[in-house]
Amino acid sequence: MSAPPQAKGEPVTSKSQLIEYLSEGCKPKDQWRIGTEHEKFVYRLSDLQRLPHDGEQSIRALLEGLISFGWEGITENGNLIALKMGACNITLEPGGQLELSGAPVENLHQTCSEVHSHLDQVKQIAEPLGIGLLGMGFDPKWKREDVPWMPKGRYAIMKKQMQRRGKLGLDMMLRTSTVQVNLDFDSEADMVQKFRVSLALQPVATALFANSPFTEGKANGFLSYRSHIWTDTDPDRCGILPFVFEDGMGFERYVDHVLDVPMYFVYRDGAYIDAAGQSFRDFLEGKLPALPGEIPAISDWADHLTTLFPEVRLKRFLEMRGADGGPWRSLCALPALWVGLLYDSDSQQAAWDLIKDWTPQEHQDLRDEVPRRALKTPFRKGTLQDLALQILEISEEGLARRARISGTGEDERQYLWTLREIAESGVTPAERKLQEFEETWHGDIDPVFRVHAY
Repeated sequence: MSAPPQAKGEPVTSKSQLIEYLSEGCKPKDQWRIGTEHEKFVYRLSDLQRLPHDGEQSIRALLEGLISFGWEGITENGNLIALKMGACNITLEPGGQLELSGAPVENLHQTCSEVHSHLDQVKQIAEPLGIGLLGMGFDPKWKREDVPWMPKGRYAIMKKQMQRRGKLGLDMMLRTSTVQVNLDFDSEADMVQKFRVSLALQPVATALFANSPFTEGKANGFLSYRSHIWTDTDPDRCGILPFVFEDGMGFERYVDHVLDVPMYFVYRDGAYIDAAGQSFRDFLEGKLPALPGEIPAISDWADHLTTLFPEVRLKRFLEMRGADGGPWRSLCALPALWVGLLYDSDSQQAAWDLIKDWTPQEHQDLRDEVPRRALKTPFRKGTLQDLALQILEISEEGLARRARISGTGEDERQYLWTLREIAESGVTPAERKLQEFEETWHGDIDPVFRVHAY
């Protein structure tokens, strides 16, 4: 088993190096890849409790079992905290949510094969241990204090800082689950247009994937409570980033934004050093209070980039972060939606034409209303349902033009059918669960762990 990587890379002394780091993400179109990540809640079948890290029925037992499939264990201070196999990683969110960070693949058929293989492996280990898996955006049953913390150094630092910056940060860490996709760009101009399109349309994804209507066994008044939680987590590092739509947006503008976001930590010698609230600008000048006299390595910049949580995040690729976790088919549908929109130039232009005249207030109104109303959110002369149908049509056309054919002769449009059904009916996964809760489960939340388990 191996330890997490140490700080590494060239010393950083100027902002230009930080800009260059992002710009090195530009790739020609034939090298674009699809990277899908998804989280799920893990619980004991006997009492539905979330798993601790250690013990007979635990996260550690699940990870150790997966090593039998060829995964390499990664430890921190003697604790097994992750697994690695090639370009794939299995990691832990703060409350033990199990995450697959998939390998960069060329098409959605490979994405779905990867997801299927992962879930099959996890279930083979989980079932004999009496462990279940659930895909939802928010833990439907347990209180914050009922969820065990995972023994990762960065989470201890984030826990302290989250409590200073918002009321719901600990809920974000312990009780949320998501699916996201990471996509490439070929130039700064392409990055900017992709960033703008995807940021504007994250509310559409949030609505289509809305799947977190319960808190502590009761309806919470939201369809995507997970999305709402981000509005009261940390105003410095969350939100819709209005500057992305302004003139002058580019790698340098994003770097300036990231430099203005206070740090969480620095990783050195196998440990996370608390730098919460300190400035990366000071770090560049050797004036970081947590490490006096030291300047950052490029890996410190890469770490800092991961501590921002906007609806779309720029690293050396773009991360789409607006969707709730969900069932198996939604794990393929989320990348399908964005690949269809952003990996075909005609579709990307059509999506840009659709959103380019939206006002800052319209962006904000969608962000505010969609967590509660999802597809029923009013927008211009209709509702978000109307917009979702338009977006799906554009995405389907993009996937058709990509013409990536599976072994059974189908193209990638097949992965959008579940979203098409949601958009046409106007009924989100959250609303279906609410109906089950009221009419079939008679106000008892426990059946969700059986009916909607993986």
